[in-house]
Amino acid sequence: MRLLLLRHGQTHGNTAGALDTAVPGLDLTELGVRQAEAAARVLHQSGVDGIFVSPLVRTQQTAAPLAALSGLDPVVLDGVREISAGDYEMATDHDSILGYIGTVADWIEGRLDTRMSGAETGHEFLARYDAAVEQIAADGRRRAVIVSHGAAIRTWISQRVTGSSTHSKATEGLENTAAIELEGSPADGWEVVMWTSDALGGAFLEDETAPDPTGQAIEGDPEHDTVE
Repeated sequence: MRLLLLRHGQTHGNTAGALDTAVPGLDLTELGVRQAEAAARVLHQSGVDGIFVSPLVRTQQTAAPLAALSGLDPVVLDGVREISAGDYEMATDHDSILGYIGTVADWIEGRLDTRMSGAETGHEFLARYDAAVEQIAADGRRRAVIVSHGAAIRTWISQRVTGSSTHSKATEGLENTAAIELEGSPADGWEVVMWTSDALGGAFLEDETAPDPTGQAIEGDPEHDTVE
């Protein structure tokens, strides 16, 4: 099957630089709505037969234009929600951002025992995301879209997708409505078919001024990581 992981459109949390990970989360900005509409046009042209979203409202708002074009009803799956910020929830200060991104970087490097302060370990995150992907695959979809989150997408891909460049790409930034398409299955593994770190529809839909902590590039460091 083909599995397309789409990051949600820009939110007010992204523009504020806040670690907004709890349900229901903040809404899309006006730019985020335009990003969602542009992504829908691109994805509808190539055809999809399933749309899956997280419980956070931003993924559901991002999926709405594609659902309208395709006539598909998005299915909410808890497993594809963002990595919980725990004690850092809604923080905007440098140390909190560093704590969150540093933990994500540990997981990308395979140090899955690390626990997000007040939240889950890497093992726990992967278990819930894996369960959601397995449910989608079991439904017999041929090309499904998961509207998910920046840190979650990159972390899951870093641990579950083969290919020599996957790890390095997972540490790069992922813009709002950027997409990664995979081919394979939970049983056989996944390979990257397409990886775009830019917004679907064109770079003109991006906001380079937004702090966007969960979409930023990270650098690996065993003692925790720095935010670029």
